[in-house]
Amino acid sequence: MGQYLIYLALIIIIPIWAQMRVKNTYKRYSKVRNESNMTGAEVARKILDENGLYNVQVEEVKGMLSDHYDPRSKVVRLSSGNYHEPSAAAQAVAAHEVGHAIQDAEAYAFLRFRHALVPVASFGSNASIFLIIAGAFFSQFLLGVGIAFFALAVLFQFVTLPVEFNASSRAMNQLVSTGIIRNNEERQTKKVLNAAAWTYVASALVALLELLRLVLLFTGMNEE
Repeated sequence: MGQYLIYLALIIIIPIWAQMRVKNTYKRYSKVRNESNMTGAEVARKILDENGLYNVQVEEVKGMLSDHYDPRSKVVRLSSGNYHEPSAAAQAVAAHEVGHAIQDAEAYAFLRFRHALVPVASFGSNASIFLIIAGAFFSQFLLGVGIAFFALAVLFQFVTLPVEFNASSRAMNQLVSTGIIRNNEERQTKKVLNAAAWTYVASALVALLELLRLVLLFTGMNEE
């Protein structure tokens, strides 16, 4: 019982902590004006052009922290606050999303692998729920298949980590090499990028904990 309570505490606390960290960091640096006085949209456009990615568009999207790069449409989408505001947070987020566009242009291996995993991981995540529930009541075989499918979704979470950390590394390098940020801005930019990265780490850890719990359930049923 005690171990189960620890498990519940971890899967609840870890993502909440990560979300609070990224939101608090973003909120803090969204109020800090960047020294270049460039909006997120201008930062994204400048870095894209510096890398010859003139075909990649920059668009505004509704929502808070809904920023993303769409590899199918070749579009960097920035949330309204980041698109219009010349803040430290906006330039960090914009550069990170452009980092994904650069990965796409350079056929970054982990990004290609993640794209290949999307349909499999999506199917595995959805199918595993029904198979695990059915397996827990009726069949060890179905439970085992469900766990295998869920493992694909967990794999996707972990493949996402190098993709996100690499995009942040590229973002930092681009911001410095293009002269968008000054030396005294590097520290605050890293804080924004690192806070965002921790949400992916938290998701991967929670998914791994759930997979381990299911494996223990499966092995326990086999021992009965």
